[in-house]
Amino acid sequence: MANKCTVPDIRDRKVARGDNPLVMLTAYDAPGARMVDQAGVDMILVGDSVAMVVLGYEDTLQVTVGDIAHHTAAVARVRPSALVVADMPWMSYHLSIEDTLNNAALLIRAGAQAVKLEGGQRRIPMVEALVAAEIPVMGHLGLTPQSVNAMGGFKVQGRNLQAALDLVEAAKALVYAGCFAIVLEGVPSLVAAMVTEAAEVPIIGIGAGPSCDGQVLVSHDVLGLEQRVVPKFVRRYADLHTAGVDAMSAFASDVRSGTFPSVDEGYRMAEAEVEALGLYGVA
Repeated sequence: MANKCTVPDIRDRKVARGDNPLVMLTAYDAPGARMVDQAGVDMILVGDSVAMVVLGYEDTLQVTVGDIAHHTAAVARVRPSALVVADMPWMSYHLSIEDTLNNAALLIRAGAQAVKLEGGQRRIPMVEALVAAEIPVMGHLGLTPQSVNAMGGFKVQGRNLQAALDLVEAAKALVYAGCFAIVLEGVPSLVAAMVTEAAEVPIIGIGAGPSCDGQVLVSHDVLGLEQRVVPKFVRRYADLHTAGVDAMSAFASDVRSGTFPSVDEGYRMAEAEVEALGLYGVA
């Protein structure tokens, strides 16, 4: 079994210092967590993306703290070597510091070793409070899916000079507040390179080009389980949806033709018991 990956392990990783890029994938249940962990990733994200790829919603806004805690617990029961990071869902860290701390505590008790929240300067008080409570925090800048309505959709961020500079300043502020890493989503590659160079902690890219300190993708996208149109930054490494449909179709065909189950796929009784049943006219 590999050594357990910890928050300090992640915080110290910067490609510019010669470290290997970090790898993070999502998982939402025990089988998925086993697969991701056996693949040798550094971090498992129990993302609010569960809303779209597992629960069937159109965006991430429907997920509750209870939902994330439920899925985090399933992942944590596998006892993965990877660091388990749980998303704080929409409105779980927006109302007050007390509310933020209570919600984060639920996720930590469920098995997360860190939490992730979206936003820049306006989230600094929440980040500082969480860090003061010894709850490790991962930031999330750029395209923040929980802001889909305010942004007018899932749109690339940081396309102009001021927006790019704002992202750099936001990253610095999150680092100063205590974030051990930051996810940077949906920004031009050049802007991501600027943020990565400016930040003292690792920047984990998703749709942010190759210059980040690591990359994260949704496992369902990587495996080809998600059939909806995926963003241009997603690379599918398998087509498990098609393979799964083929397997289930074969099962249905075998049931209907009477070839499943076979005699060898059933259980047998001892001969003496069969004879005893015969006395009752059953055998």
